[in-house]
Amino acid sequence: MCGIFAYKGPQTNTAELIINGLKKLEYRGYDSWGVALKLLENGIVVEKNVGKISEVNLKKDNPKLYKTKANIAIGHTRWATHGGVTKANAHPHCTEYKSLAIVHNGIIENFEELKKELIKKKHKFSSQTDTETIAHLIEDNLKLGFEKAFIKAIKKLEGRYAIVAISEAENKLIAARKGSPLIIGAGKDEFFVASDIPAFLNKTRDVMFLDDDQIVVINDKARFFDTRTGKKINKRLVKINWNAESAEKGDFPHFMIKEITEQKDTIARAINQDTEEIKKIANAIKKAYGTYLVGCGTAGKVCHAASYLFSRVAHRHVNVTFGSEFPSYKDFIKKGSLIISVSQSGETADSLEAIEVAKKRGAKVLSIVNVEGSTMDRISDYSIHVKAGPEKAVASTKATTSQMAILTLLAYAVAGKLEEGRKLLIETASKINDMLNPRYEQHILKLAKKIKDFESMYVIGKASNYPMALEAAIKLQEVSYIHAEGFAGGELKHGPIALISKGTPCIVLASNDETYKEILSNAMEIKSRGGYIIGVGPKNEKIYDFWIKVPDVGNTSPIVNIIPIQILAYQLAVLRKNNPDMPRNLAKSVTVK
Repeated sequence: MCGIFAYKGPQTNTAELIINGLKKLEYRGYDSWGVALKLLENGIVVEKNVGKISEVNLKKDNPKLYKTKANIAIGHTRWATHGGVTKANAHPHCTEYKSLAIVHNGIIENFEELKKELIKKKHKFSSQTDTETIAHLIEDNLKLGFEKAFIKAIKKLEGRYAIVAISEAENKLIAARKGSPLIIGAGKDEFFVASDIPAFLNKTRDVMFLDDDQIVVINDKARFFDTRTGKKINKRLVKINWNAESAEKGDFPHFMIKEITEQKDTIARAINQDTEEIKKIANAIKKAYGTYLVGCGTAGKVCHAASYLFSRVAHRHVNVTFGSEFPSYKDFIKKGSLIISVSQSGETADSLEAIEVAKKRGAKVLSIVNVEGSTMDRISDYSIHVKAGPEKAVASTKATTSQMAILTLLAYAVAGKLEEGRKLLIETASKINDMLNPRYEQHILKLAKKIKDFESMYVIGKASNYPMALEAAIKLQEVSYIHAEGFAGGELKHGPIALISKGTPCIVLASNDETYKEILSNAMEIKSRGGYIIGVGPKNEKIYDFWIKVPDVGNTSPIVNIIPIQILAYQLAVLRKNNPDMPRNLAKSVTVK
């Protein structure tokens, strides 16, 4: 949530540089934006506004700012938490004297108390945000120098934050982090600071990660310190393997359909893991005193589906919980327990808190994560990288199926059948390659046109396809804004079937296994009450009003069954004139609680 991008270096057209970087962070979700430039001569210039930064052509819309010369600048895309969506509440924030400017992600929990103290000292506030409090705290001690004032202010903050600040008096950037991501990109004689790597991926792939309770001071070099002790920290330079093109849309109209199409390759990449490492992790699962799958949102549904696979394939019980609910189960966690945390970004606040709780109880942590070097990746005992590449659409697609593939591989490895699992997944990836073609998309588009004006629909599944029914409903909700609900097929008669009326669309996720006849029976219950039955499965049935064929792949059916729903959700969003990449009220990385 929110996006930060900052620059220090020889370039002087920094307004354009910052705005272009912020455009690459739009997927994080925002409602306003702004930039602050430290002028080459003297002073700080701030420009901010409500609305979409993607629509900004700086050279045309603000030629004065475009021509402004500055080699230090900060920018921000804001997701409103404290205060409404207004120009005054947009970042960056200054004090009334404009002696400094800051941008901030996160929530300062004690800001009201701090604000009252500052008002008593005659500080004047111009916004409703918690962020402005930080600017005034720093300014309150500027007589000590920018660096010391910043550190003194940070030590008073309670909550989660990523902060970048500039001062009109000193040629440096200062940044701090606690609970919200910040990454430093190192170029030739220049530095970038951002919430996520795509902001500067076209400039450098050499990065340093800022960890919790750390500060970085950037002038001609980057110096890292521990916030609490002031002790200097040496940082390792990490090379990111993503390329700039993978973070762009290319010829696709939206990131979402690009990322859906990439599943031809991403599943194969996901399972291309070191055999000995997978066996080592499988052995850790077998020895664990209780194994817990933890994820949020879509990752939570992936965990739920994987629990069925561990039962069916490995004959092993694993527990499943959402990251936000995990602390309530902490009394079950013992020394020797294993937490398997699943995340695309590796920065999800609730999942990170779950890991923190687990570690305090003596548990080990395995992270299945897409972003290498993310917080979750760095604090885990074991990590498996999803290798899906940048995923910029808010609604997760390629990362989802890659996570499912890795968990499937682990289930087979625990059962001592690693090569059998790998072979099944390779065959599945090959069959997905055959699925994803323009003719297949056109077939699903026919369905989208039929149901685009409905405001409610339902999805049912059984066994490992039940969590995929929940995930299908999430996808439809996220981008089409249609009210969709997922159910276990057998639960319909216990209440939800009362919602079915003539023509109500109901998607049936079917797989060719022991649940097949039962899910068709559940579908018949809906059809007999007037429902419009959309079958997703390897075989066509008379009961279906519309059939979407998927390959018969056995235990990997949840992977192939969710892909046509991803396509359907995308097409419904486009037909309903929604932006599928940036759905309303949602953010890609939920980094606040």
